[in-house]
Amino acid sequence: MRGMEATRQERAGPADEPAIIASGVVKSFGSVRALDGVDLEVPRGTVYGLLGPNGAGKTTMVRVLTTLLKPDAGEARVAGCDVARDAARLRERIGLAGQYAAVDENLTGLENLTMVGRLYGESRAAAKQRGRELLERFDLVDAAGRPAKTYSGGMRRRLDLAAALVAQPPIVFLDEPTTGLDPRSRLDLWETIELLVAEGTTVLLTTQYLDEADRLADRIAVIDHGHVIAEGTPDELKDRVGGERLEVHLANGDAAERAIDALAPMATEPPTADDDTVKLQVSGRTGTIVEAVRRLDEAGIDVDDLGLRRPTLDDVFLSLTGRAAEEAEDEAGERVA
Repeated sequence: MRGMEATRQERAGPADEPAIIASGVVKSFGSVRALDGVDLEVPRGTVYGLLGPNGAGKTTMVRVLTTLLKPDAGEARVAGCDVARDAARLRERIGLAGQYAAVDENLTGLENLTMVGRLYGESRAAAKQRGRELLERFDLVDAAGRPAKTYSGGMRRRLDLAAALVAQPPIVFLDEPTTGLDPRSRLDLWETIELLVAEGTTVLLTTQYLDEADRLADRIAVIDHGHVIAEGTPDELKDRVGGERLEVHLANGDAAERAIDALAPMATEPPTADDDTVKLQVSGRTGTIVEAVRRLDEAGIDVDDLGLRRPTLDDVFLSLTGRAAEEAEDEAGERVA
C-alpha cells in the first residue's frame, strides 16, 4: 500500500476532475429507496455540505462514496477512482469520520493513531511520529497517554478526526461530526475543519444543523427523501427564498391578526404569525421599518421589537420541504439514513 508515501496531489486524482462526482446514484434497502438518483459535483479544496433531516439519505450517500456500500445504479468517482471498480485504491485516498467516534477505548490516544498508521503500511516509528503531530494539532498532547475511554465526547471526536487524517488524505468525509457535542466543542471542530480546507483538503460534510452548514459549506446540496431538491452556495439558496424578512414582536399576541392586516400591503406574500411574532417578506426598500411602525401605530398595536433580516437556511429548508428542520428531524426517526 502506497499510503502516505504518495503525494496528496497524486492521490487527489486528475487535476481537471472534481474531487467527487456522482451521477444518478440509487440505493435501496428492501422497499425503501434511500437514494433516488443523486447527482453531486464537489470542487477540490472546498467544503461541500449535504443538508437534510435524519433519514434523508445523507449517511447512505457517504457510505456509497467511501465504498462501504455499493450503489444499485448510477456511478460515482472520488479522487479519480470509481467507487465500485477501484474501491481498494480509493480507500488509500480518503479519510472518514462518522457520527460516533470510532476509536479503541482501551488504547491511549497515541496508540490509536499509531495503530492507524501501521494499518496504512507505515513503520512503527513513522506512525508514532505522525500520531504525535496530530495529537499536538488537535490539542490532545496532555491526554496522549490516557486510554480513550477517559476522554470527553469532544476529545473523542477530535481523536477520531485525527485518525481520519493519519494518511494525509486529500479528501475527507465527515458524517455529522458535531452530533452530541457541546457548543464550545462544536466551535473547536469547526475551526479545525476550516484549517483543513485552507491547507487544500476537500471536505464533504453531512449535517442536520443549519448553522453548521451556513458557517462551513462553500456549496450545499439539500437532500430530502433520497432526492437532491436544491443545490448552490448558501447565499444562492437564501436568494431562492426571496427578499428581506420583517419580524415584528408584538407586546400582546392577541393582536397578531390585526398586525397581519395592517402589514399585509407591505408584504410580497401573505404574512404569518407565530404566537406574538409576525413575519412577512418585503421588497427590502428603504423606509420599510418606518412604514411598518407607522402602520402598526395607526392600528393601535403595541410593539416590543421589530427588525429586518436576510433569509436563513432555516427559511430555505422550510420553503423547500414545507416544514422546519426541527420538525423534519422528529418525523424522520424511523426512516433509513
